[in-house]
Amino acid sequence: MKRVYGIIGIKAKMANWNADFTGRPKSTSNGEIFGSDKSLKYPMKKMWENEGKNVLYMKSWKENPKKEIVPNTLAERYASFFNKIEKKIETKEVLANLFKCIDVKNFGATFAEAGQNISITGAVQFGQGFNKFDDTNIEVQDILSPFADSKKEDAKQSTLGTKITVDEAHYFYGFSINPSAYDEYKAILGDNFQAYTEDDYQEFKKVALVSATSYSTNSKFGCENEFAVFVECKDAACYLPNLSDYIEFNSETREIDLSQLESLIDGRYSKVEVYYNPMKLKLNTNIDKFNIFTQEPVKDAAGN
Repeated sequence: MKRVYGIIGIKAKMANWNADFTGRPKSTSNGEIFGSDKSLKYPMKKMWENEGKNVLYMKSWKENPKKEIVPNTLAERYASFFNKIEKKIETKEVLANLFKCIDVKNFGATFAEAGQNISITGAVQFGQGFNKFDDTNIEVQDILSPFADSKKEDAKQSTLGTKITVDEAHYFYGFSINPSAYDEYKAILGDNFQAYTEDDYQEFKKVALVSATSYSTNSKFGCENEFAVFVECKDAACYLPNLSDYIEFNSETREIDLSQLESLIDGRYSKVEVYYNPMKLKLNTNIDKFNIFTQEPVKDAAGN
C-alpha cells in the first residue's frame, strides 16, 4: 500500500473530550481549545482491547504484597501477553513481540525495560485536534455528593464537586500513515516480518470511524465521531501537509467546506473517501460521501 493522509473529526456536546489537570478542556496559551493525540488514541486502543487484541500501552492493575491495588509496570504488562522479560532475552525477540501488539503496530513504542532500549516510530502519526467551532463555551456544573468529607470529623454537610464540559465543540485531527516506516526491521526480523499492511490500515480505519462514539464514560458521553477523510496516495512520492488546516467549518450552519482540500490533493490520490454525520452536518465536496454510522453511500438531492 501507499501513503495515506486524512482527517478525523470529533464532536463534543455537553462533554469534555480532553481535560487538562484542572479538569477544564485542554487549551493553548491564547485560549484555543484542542484535543491531544493521546485523547484520540485512547478510545481506539480501548476498542481494540475490548475485541481481544493485544494492546500493550493500556493501564492495567495488580494487587501488591501490601494488598494495595496499583498499576502494572510496562514489563509486567508485556509479560501478560508474552514471556516474562529478562536481561538474557534477545532484543530481536522483544521487538518481534512488540509488533504483535496492534497499538504498537500502528502508533509505535518506547520500550526501556530489563536491559532493552527500543524505540519504534509509529506508521500512524496524528496532529493535535483543534476546535473549529467559533462559539464554544465552558460549562461548570456543581455536583452534590451524598457523602460527608471523611477527612473532617465534624463535617455536617455532604461535599460538593464540579463537572466541567463544553456546550459544543468540533475537533479536527490531521493524520498520516507511512507504510514504509517499518521496512528497516525486515533485515532484523527476517522475511516473515510484515511491515504495515493493508489489513493493518483497515483495522485503523475501522476504529477511526467509530471508537469515540463507542467509548462512553461520564465525561465522554456526548463525544462522537462525526467526520473523517481518507486520502490514499497513488504513488510513493506523495507528501501532504496537515489536511485539517485545509478545511473550513461554518459554525452557524455546521457546514464543512472541502474546496481547499480538493485543490490540494488534486491528481495525487488513487482513492479518496469522506465520512460524515448527514443528520447534523452539511458538506460541500465532490468527493464520494458515506454515512459515518452506517458507512453506506450518501446521495444528494439529484441522486449523485
